[in-house]
Amino acid sequence: MSSKLQKRQLIELCKEAASSIHTECTKILIAKNDHEQGITTTALGGCGLALVDLLLRQANIVHGLYENVTHSKTASDEHKSNEAQSYDLAFKRLEDLASIAYAKFYAYIYKDLPACWRQLYTDARILKFCLLFLKSAYARGSDEVAIDDAASTQDSGLDELVKTLDLALILAGAAGERRGRKWIDQALHLLHLIWLEESEHDHEATSGDITSGHDRPSKRAKLAGNHVASESHGTHIESSMFSDDEPFTPPVTHPVRAVESQSIEEFQTYMDRPHDPKIGPEPLIIRNSLSGWPALSTRPWNQPSYLLSQTFDGRRLVPVEVGRSYVDEGWGQKLITFAEFLRDYIDPTIVSSAPSLQDGASSNETEKDESSEATARTQSNPTIGYLAQHQLFTQLPTLRNDILVPDYCYTSPPPHPTNPTIDQPELEEPLLNAWFGPPGTISPLHNDPYHNILTQVVGRKYVRLYAPQETAGLAARGKENGVEMGNTSALDVGVLEGWDSVSAGSGDEDRDRNGDEEGAEISVEDIERFKALPFVDCILEPGDALYIPIGWWHYVRGLSVSFSVSFWWN
Repeated sequence: MSSKLQKRQLIELCKEAASSIHTECTKILIAKNDHEQGITTTALGGCGLALVDLLLRQANIVHGLYENVTHSKTASDEHKSNEAQSYDLAFKRLEDLASIAYAKFYAYIYKDLPACWRQLYTDARILKFCLLFLKSAYARGSDEVAIDDAASTQDSGLDELVKTLDLALILAGAAGERRGRKWIDQALHLLHLIWLEESEHDHEATSGDITSGHDRPSKRAKLAGNHVASESHGTHIESSMFSDDEPFTPPVTHPVRAVESQSIEEFQTYMDRPHDPKIGPEPLIIRNSLSGWPALSTRPWNQPSYLLSQTFDGRRLVPVEVGRSYVDEGWGQKLITFAEFLRDYIDPTIVSSAPSLQDGASSNETEKDESSEATARTQSNPTIGYLAQHQLFTQLPTLRNDILVPDYCYTSPPPHPTNPTIDQPELEEPLLNAWFGPPGTISPLHNDPYHNILTQVVGRKYVRLYAPQETAGLAARGKENGVEMGNTSALDVGVLEGWDSVSAGSGDEDRDRNGDEEGAEISVEDIERFKALPFVDCILEPGDALYIPIGWWHYVRGLSVSFSVSFWWN
């Protein structure tokens, strides 16, 4: 199927975005003129009239460029020159708007950040995307191209298109009711279809099936089956699946109870009738409960080629935790492309040359500063990178279609067995998070305010669990550097068991907890008491689902390359 239809649809989508932003800004400015005291502090109005007016003018330019698209073939050289100047001016002003909005992200705790700044950032990124697409090789062949650019035939054009919208998704949460996430998802979906079609056409051309008279976007090669491996950026697949090597496997000494796939009624009964009413329902492994997941069959996540095909050959950005554990000294976070994550932290033989966050970046210093500020430097074990507790399926809806919410998440679980204040308001839908990393990734001993179904899709993980009744002996951290860490233990299971060296952990176990006055010194007696506490443990295999009741402390360790999905519900 030709990609011309998708190109026209994406052009119309960009025109609609520019028109919608222009209309919204106009209404805000009119409301302010008619009612001096009535300007809203929500949506874009809260950013101030000057910025609203500046955004309006850029939306007007973008809309005008798209309106003139069909006349580009007959336009005079002077007209084209004027359009190019308007393009460059709008591009710079949109960078200024994004920079101003992004600076506000550091003036507030994120949860207190006024929505106007997130929406301003998102709308500026949407308009920038529209400008980039108009100039890109991917708009060619739609019979509606206004601005030509020889550089747009390079892969950098796609890098920049994808990065622009991913920054809005990750940094600003794609804020905005009229456009926001819905618009970005639709734009990326259309761009993905265009990219697939253009790449397939290009592969046929380079294979000698057809003759191509024009430069085209990045090249990709077919694989057997329904998946596509990329050769753009020199990308290639050395093996069909992720390695299952396990550098270290802890012994399982107190196995978690395991059952075959349960019905929803059986699971509800299990929670309602616990073996010990004082403890409540205990952890349970439910085997073969994910048999209907495409991620384990027709759309296999254990094949790097499939994951690359769903991320524009790894161009999508992901936030990665760098370091062994989030409580270790020097732990940090950074934004990198998915291909970089695979190459640098999963297996360097999978992707030989990965697109990076800086590929195709503009020379604008604002863009560089923004990317670098989003990346925290780290000195802690640079070989460990973890895509942890990320709402990947909100960012990549195509992967969300590869999994199913377990029926168990629609049961009625009991409240917290010892501390009702931990119970949260009822969720409308389960909260999904992705956990993807190499061997040796660690989630330190902690507890969560929801019931959890932890599902294993790729590789194996070791999990150790302690009942809520053992909380007093688990050395909860309390507040550290202004951050509440009371759900995390100061005791490092790996170090205490001799699996890890002290230098790999958070430091000597008898040190003060980050020097906070709220921290307590950990004594030898504390450690001995901890070692005597009862626990259960297990190793999760692909296809397993582990039920972790609310309040249960759990330590999770990746044994091989591992991809898990957690479902919080109450």
